[in-house]
Parts: sequence; C-alpha cells; structure tokens
Amino acid sequence: MPATNSTSTTTTPATDMKLEVVVIPVSDVDRAKAFYAKLGWRLDADFAGPDDYRVIQFTPPGSPSSVIFGKNVTEATPGSAQGLYLIVSDIEAARKDLRDRGIEVSEVFHAEGDVHTGPDEPYLFGRRRIRGLDPARGSYRSYVSFGDPDGNGWLFQEVTSRLPGRVDAAGTTFTSSTELASALRRASVAHGEHEKRNGGQHDANWPDWYADYIAREQAGQPLPV
Repeated sequence: MPATNSTSTTTTPATDMKLEVVVIPVSDVDRAKAFYAKLGWRLDADFAGPDDYRVIQFTPPGSPSSVIFGKNVTEATPGSAQGLYLIVSDIEAARKDLRDRGIEVSEVFHAEGDVHTGPDEPYLFGRRRIRGLDPARGSYRSYVSFGDPDGNGWLFQEVTSRLPGRVDAAGTTFTSSTELASALRRASVAHGEHEKRNGGQHDANWPDWYADYIAREQAGQPLPV
C-alpha cells in the first residue's frame, strides 16, 4: 500500500456538514419553552412520544441552526450548557431588543487584560471582562451575556467583519433585513470618509463602492479606501 503524505497540498473537498441542532438541558420544559418564545425565537416543533419523551425546537431569528430541549432528550445536567454564541451585527440593538422583551441581560462588555488566575471573577477566553464596548468597536470584540431559567449561558457577540477565510468571497449573504441595514449603515459611514479624502465631491458610483465594501467586509478582505 502506498504511503500517504499528510502534508500534501492536494486535498479532496470535504462533504458539506451543516450544524443543524444544539441540545440544551433544562429541568422544566414548559418554563424553558415560555422563555425561548419570549426571546422572539421561532417555535418549530413540540412533539411528545412514548416513555415520557418530549422534544421542543426553537430557531433564533436569522439562524440556520436551531436548539432543542425537552424530556428524556439529554442526560446532561440542566444549566450545564455554557458559551452558546449568538452572532449579531449591532450589539446595542440586540441588547435593547432583549430588554424590551423583559429579559435580564448583562451590560455590554469587552475582554482584555491579564489571563485569568483567580476564582469567582467574570472572565471570557481567560481575559477579564471590561464594561463597555470595545474601544475600537472591533469585530468579534464586544459581548452581552444572558441565561435561561436553568442557567444555560448565552452570549451575543458583535461581528461586523469576518476574519479571512471564514466566508466565501464569492458569496455575500445576509440572513435578515436588519443585518443588511447594519451593513449599509457601516458602508455609508465609510463612504463618507472616502468622499472626504477625494475632495468632498459626490461619488456617482457610490452603489458600486457600497457593494464592494460590504462584500469585502463580510469576507474579511481589505476594505476599500
């Protein structure tokens, strides 16, 4: 049998694998159902079966993945699911939406500072949580946390520009009109600076500039100037 070379540059495309469902453990199914409905998530299923089995599925707005919970769905300890990320394009708007729905949420914070060395302090990725938006409003750097009635922990993370390689540069997509509107607002601000650098003259080709900016931002490519 010929030897295989693990460092070969020739690779076969992997089979598409789409993360569809995340299981979260809860102690009171109806209480959890009421909570996730209050978040404004779409109820996709509520099925009961033999042997005291019940499964409920919710999908966050704009998400291709769903969460399920129920009775006899998982043996994990209720509340043990932590670090569940919800990506948003406007962290402050996302936080306000939850507060308007009567959901208790943290203040906006970012992570920086020394690596975690002590107990009983709020940390993220081993870095101290600092109150407020990331000073540079950098992508991936501002957060909000909240939990469900069992203590399963969720995080909003603001992502406005993807790291290189995370998104196919040939395909720019948005999952909601709100997400697209946020991208257009960012492009508008950047285009205003672009016009200033060009003597303040009106750019008749602004739609092309907007499109290029949005596509590059989502793909993590250098932005136009």
